[in-house]
Amino acid sequence: MLATVVWRRAPSSGQEGATALITSDRTVRGWIGGACAEPTVVREAMKAIDEGTPRLLFLGPAEELAAHTRDGVVSVPIACQSEGALEVYVEPVLPQPQLVAIGRSPAALALTRMARGLEWRTLAIDDGDDVSGHEADAVIASLDLGDVDGRSFIVVATQGHYDEDALERALDTPAAYVGLVASAKRAEAVLGYLRDRGVPEDRIARVHAPAGLDLGHIASDEIAVAILAEIVGLRAAGALDAPEVSAAAPRHVEIDPVCGMSVDVADARYRTTHDGRTVYFCSAGCLDAFEQDPARFQKVGP
Repeated sequence: MLATVVWRRAPSSGQEGATALITSDRTVRGWIGGACAEPTVVREAMKAIDEGTPRLLFLGPAEELAAHTRDGVVSVPIACQSEGALEVYVEPVLPQPQLVAIGRSPAALALTRMARGLEWRTLAIDDGDDVSGHEADAVIASLDLGDVDGRSFIVVATQGHYDEDALERALDTPAAYVGLVASAKRAEAVLGYLRDRGVPEDRIARVHAPAGLDLGHIASDEIAVAILAEIVGLRAAGALDAPEVSAAAPRHVEIDPVCGMSVDVADARYRTTHDGRTVYFCSAGCLDAFEQDPARFQKVGP
């Protein structure tokens, strides 16, 4: 996530144009603001990473939120004792999709070439020479699909050379799309072979075979276009949504009863015990205000 301060009200410690990179494990590299602003931005950044969408944050006193409410803006209360305020634009930086083409056929070569034109990550797995028998087994054993994830699309275009083995290996991965370049008759035979081999039906159901939009008898480059069109269409329809990328487990959040700000319990520096429960605060000022008159804030708390 890239976070950029686009507006500030002095004396906020965040400066216009200040940036920070926030990773999915909540590490912050850079500077966007002080003890009130930073944890709030990190929390919203985790949501933006999960959803894959950018957002503009207004961080300021609770009484100012209504005045800053408008489309596209997330207003978040912070208890900045300096009375500063910030607007921070947070934008997810997610990995591009990956296309893995298995085989040395013209369709496989065209696929990787066109995918690079889309700025996708590409991996071409080329068997090099005609292989069969034990040599084919060796090729399959050497296939490195360790980088395949939920943003990967695998297309088996081996054209009869170890189709079944390559497809079975592809189905062992979490790839969002697995396609087989083959005629309808050949595809049916390959899937039947996998059933006979004991591959579960739910895995076989993942296979797009024949891969690509049905455009009839077309050239290899056009087959590649048809496959990419199918993948892009499925993505646009939400059928190939990638899994959430947040590495960190969900955090337990409590509300500061003084200012209403959300406080991550795991990182809370300011806390006290009242009526047998722990109360968390964003700052020493809020803790001090609560301890002076707890009854005043009890209805505001969780």
